[in-house]
Amino acid sequence: MQSRVGSHGTLEEGGKDPIMKLANPARPLQLRLLQFLLLFLGVGIVFSFFSMYMIRYTGGPQNVVAMSEPIILPCVPEPSSLESWVKTPLSLSHKMNDSELFWRASFVPRINTYPFKRVPKIAFMFLTRGPLPMAPLWEKFFNGNEGLYSIYIHSLPLYQPDFPPSSVFFGKQIPSQMVEWGTMSMCDAERRLLANALLDISNEWFVLLSEACIPLYNFSIVYRYISRSRFSFMGVFDEDSPFGRGRYNANMAPEVNITEWRKGSQWFEINRKLAVDIVQDNIYYPKFERFCRPACYVDEHYFPTMLSIQSPQLLANRSLTWVDWSRGGAHPATFGKADITDKFFKRIFDGSQAKTHRLSF
Repeated sequence: MQSRVGSHGTLEEGGKDPIMKLANPARPLQLRLLQFLLLFLGVGIVFSFFSMYMIRYTGGPQNVVAMSEPIILPCVPEPSSLESWVKTPLSLSHKMNDSELFWRASFVPRINTYPFKRVPKIAFMFLTRGPLPMAPLWEKFFNGNEGLYSIYIHSLPLYQPDFPPSSVFFGKQIPSQMVEWGTMSMCDAERRLLANALLDISNEWFVLLSEACIPLYNFSIVYRYISRSRFSFMGVFDEDSPFGRGRYNANMAPEVNITEWRKGSQWFEINRKLAVDIVQDNIYYPKFERFCRPACYVDEHYFPTMLSIQSPQLLANRSLTWVDWSRGGAHPATFGKADITDKFFKRIFDGSQAKTHRLSF
């Protein structure tokens, strides 16, 4: 019987022999992947050799690293070393208000010894209205004693000093505010001077002066006398009169009782501990600000009373500033050109006040 060949022949006989040969796409894909990996490896090796060459001969990568430093910096930079805390401030200009300044100045090391060489200095603080007419004399006083003193000037805010760059007073103005005689603004100015001076950790003694003061001895005598004394020099008198206890306000109790009320000269010399006590005070300040107003002159009572309560053993109960109250009135005598004679200086050095070693006036 003849086999039937037709349109369906392949279907009839295809179930026995036909072999379907299909292409396999997996092998070319694997070859391409392998070629890509080999190319990447080759590029990596070339780049490695190039980098080693740059490091060895050109220093190029260091420049790349320097450029990749983060651009976001911390809001408050941390001190990089002890030096940033103890070095003398390069400028007395700053943007701190009084609260910030007093807080910063009140930092006190709890260890008495210093881990660096410290030469103690005297801070001369000038509380002025404007110019320093005695500046030439003070220039001679300070000459040759660099490193043993610091200078700070608090004047009226609008006053612009014109000291030449060669002057010891150049750049010594601190940020100042208005001062009204007989009010707490006077003590605020003195605290401001103390706080700025305390920022220099080398300042150990603090002398308050006016534009009318002059030195009566040379620098070496003044430095030796102050540095060797175990006392600070501030008048603290219990004056039973209308100008002493008569200015006391009973509302100041219990912080200040009438038996603790003291009076003294505005001009003083104190050590670092007492300077910090004055700057950080928030106990006596509110009482004096509120209840000691003219005719209670706060600059004559605040510091003497507070320090005589807290540290009476550290006070000499006298000032180093020579003043003349013999003419009466609310202010001591001032002296002009006609007063400056040999007889005048003999009166200063040989008089009763000379026995207490007044160093300036």
